[in-house]
Amino acid sequence: MKEKAVKPFGIKDKLGYMFGDFGNDFTFLLSSSFLLKFYTDVMAVDAYIVGIVMMVARIVDAFTDVGMGRICDRSKNTKNGKFKPWILRMCGPVAIFSFLMYQSALADMPQAFKIAYLFITYILWGSVFYTAVNIPYGSMASAISADPGDRQSLSTFRTMGGALAGAVVTAGIPLIAYDKINGNDILNGPRFTIIAGACSVFAIICYLLCFNMCTERVKAEATAEQLKRNSVGVMFANAFKNRALISLIVASILMLIAQLSLQQMANYVFPNYYGNAKAQTLSMVLMGVGMFVAAFTAKPLANRFGKAEIGAVSNFAAGIICIVLYFLRPQNVFVYAAFQMISWVGLGMFQIVAWALVTDVIDHSEIRNGIREDGSVYGLYSFARKLGQAATSGLVGGLLSLIGYTDATAFDPDVKEGIFDIATLVPAVGFILLAVVLWFWYPLHKKKVDENVALLKEKHREQKNDDK
Repeated sequence: MKEKAVKPFGIKDKLGYMFGDFGNDFTFLLSSSFLLKFYTDVMAVDAYIVGIVMMVARIVDAFTDVGMGRICDRSKNTKNGKFKPWILRMCGPVAIFSFLMYQSALADMPQAFKIAYLFITYILWGSVFYTAVNIPYGSMASAISADPGDRQSLSTFRTMGGALAGAVVTAGIPLIAYDKINGNDILNGPRFTIIAGACSVFAIICYLLCFNMCTERVKAEATAEQLKRNSVGVMFANAFKNRALISLIVASILMLIAQLSLQQMANYVFPNYYGNAKAQTLSMVLMGVGMFVAAFTAKPLANRFGKAEIGAVSNFAAGIICIVLYFLRPQNVFVYAAFQMISWVGLGMFQIVAWALVTDVIDHSEIRNGIREDGSVYGLYSFARKLGQAATSGLVGGLLSLIGYTDATAFDPDVKEGIFDIATLVPAVGFILLAVVLWFWYPLHKKKVDENVALLKEKHREQKNDDK
């Protein structure tokens, strides 16, 4: 029986993949940007406790991320592929548990109850359901097309989806989530709960658009013998010997420390240090501008100089900008926001190419190990990203507690100076170390990537000829 022709890769796939990250970020950005603020200011839980809860949750991810990756690799191809069905199954649960995390009606409950509630809902949202939708979504990129140019386009559109979600979540929410009380900007808990519910509804819509618009074309399946030979133990052994994967993991952790500290501290810099919560919206809009500048310049620059190369240079520049901000300490909030936009251009360069770097690592691993493990490699990478999220939450939460931040001292002059220090120095360190890792440690620079693409192209051509 003749196989049904598969429509060629095109704009529908790119837009669908963009909506997938849009859906991810309606819950992920809400958590990474506002969960700490919500629980310190609305639920009256100490910052360091929230940070610890987030870090402990990431230990659970060591099992769930890698486990979900293995499940994806062992899944059978269906008429919708082997990754897309998971997006359809899990989009509802991830949205529901995201909403449950932000229940301001529980603010007067005992402290132990609030901590336990945060821990349970956060684990179920992030370590179980977000993992079960995000790992298949990320792995799906290499199944949509085998062409490196197409994959770079998917990476670009994915980052654009994240930037659009950022415009809605991190720029839009500050406009409606705060009340001016006694001259200070205070987060409105009940209103934020409604906002979280709206974000969950939009997340489901975006996931469904992703499911319906993307097509899986690469139908690679490992044989039973290959899966048996490549057990979890062998996978981890291969991973620890894989310099490309380990260095990319470290780079991504550093990127998230820089990115999420910028995002989380925005909720303290603007309302507390500058006394202008609405200026946070302008900052996030400028962040979006910076990301779109990166989106339109990254691909031609990557084609000419290499993905890792442009990521290293741009992030080193972003780190220098943060150091200048620390010493300059502008008293005008708009000057601060303008400097941050330049940092976001640098960060955006790496974010644009990051997902294409993952597919480069998957190709490299196939050459090294003789088996394609999209889900497993992506699962390990996703776990590393969650380590970065946990490290940032623990670090920022701990530093806020160290400078004496509580809901009662939020506007103390010394605390405000400490807030500014955290908001500039932590991202600076993350940016500069990221640049060092990409330039000196990560091995898949442009020449090596081109060699790997040629090798795999020849290998897959031979396999097709053998199958005839």
